[in-house]
Amino acid sequence: MRYALIGCGRVSTNHIKAALADKLEIAAVCDLLPEAMESLLAKHGLEKDTSILRYTDYKKMVDEVKPTLVSIATESGCHAEIALYCIDRGVNVIVEKPMAMSIPDAEEIIRRSEEKHVKVCASHQNRFNVAVQKTRAALEAGRFGKLSHGSIHVRWNRGRSYYEQAPWRGTWAHDGGCLMNQCIHGIDLLRWMMGDEVDEVYGVTNRRFHDYLECEDIGMAVVKFKNGAVGTVEGSVNIYPHNIEETLCLFGETGSVKIGGTSVNNIDVWEFADAGEGDDENKGFSEATVNVYGNGHTSLFADMIDAIENDRKPYVDAVAGRNALELVLAIYVSSATGKPVKLPLKDTASTDFAGLFDR
Repeated sequence: MRYALIGCGRVSTNHIKAALADKLEIAAVCDLLPEAMESLLAKHGLEKDTSILRYTDYKKMVDEVKPTLVSIATESGCHAEIALYCIDRGVNVIVEKPMAMSIPDAEEIIRRSEEKHVKVCASHQNRFNVAVQKTRAALEAGRFGKLSHGSIHVRWNRGRSYYEQAPWRGTWAHDGGCLMNQCIHGIDLLRWMMGDEVDEVYGVTNRRFHDYLECEDIGMAVVKFKNGAVGTVEGSVNIYPHNIEETLCLFGETGSVKIGGTSVNNIDVWEFADAGEGDDENKGFSEATVNVYGNGHTSLFADMIDAIENDRKPYVDAVAGRNALELVLAIYVSSATGKPVKLPLKDTASTDFAGLFDR
C-alpha cells in the first residue's frame, strides 16, 4: 500500500516508525523545510532511499504520487484543509490530533469522507495502549457495573524552549493550549470510556506561567455524561520540573481502575468484585515507552490498513476525532463565558477565543 507523510516535525518519527513496522510502501514525504524531511529520513536510515520522493507542496505530492494512505502531522491549524484536499482525491487519511480546529471543519471531514467513501482515522493512538485495551475489555464485559465517575489528569511540563521550536504552538489559530494539544488524548479516552454522550460541561482555563503564549497552560473541567456519570479533566504544562503523569481513572459499582505512567501506559489499580482471567497479571502491568506518544501509532496504522482493505470503519474514526475536539472547545466556551455549556456544540472554533487572556 502506497503511503505518504505530510509534516515532518516532532511526532512524525512515530508515523514513519509505524509505516515501516506495518510494511507500507513509503512513497513520499512532504514538509515546507527540506532539512526536516532529510533529518526524519536519516533518523530511520532512509536518507539514501531515492524511491522516497521529497515534496514541499502537499497538493503536488498527492496529485503526482497518488498514495492510498496519507498521514497528516503538520501544525494543527492545517489539519482540516489538508485532510479535505486528500479526501476529495480519494485518498485515505490518518490525521494527527486535533483532527480540526473547529466544529464545522470536523463535521465537513466526516460528511465528505462518507460522501467519497474514504476512510479517515483520528490519531488518538493511546486507545491502543495495552493498559487501555485491557480496561476497555473489562468495561465492555460489564465488570465495572454502573459507572460512578472518572478522571483524566495530564500533568506535564512544557517550557519556553518547547514553544520556541515551532512558533505555531500555543496559538489559537494553529494549536490551542494544553487542553487542545497535550490533554486531548486523555480527553478522548475519558469521553470514550464514560459512554461518549455528554450532556453538560463546566470548565475553567487560565494562562499562569506562559505569558508569551496566546492560550491556556492550565485547564480543568467537570463533565456530566448523559448516562449520569461524572468526569473530571485536569490538564497542565505547568508541572515542575518535568512530566509527572497522564492518568485515567474509572470508578464503577463493582470495579476501579487507575491507568498511570507518563502516557497512560501502566496499570496502577485493578480491582473488580468478580475474579477475571488475567487479573493477577494486570495488577502492576507496565508497558515501556520511549516518549510521551507511547507505542500506539503502529497498532493505529495497522488498524487503518485493515479498515481500507476490508472496507470497514477505523477503530478511531473521524467521529471520534470530532468528539474529542468538541469536548475541548466546550471547556473553552465555558471558561470564556463563566457558564456551563450544553452539548452538542455548533459553530465553534479555537479562534473564537483569540485575546481571551489579554482582556
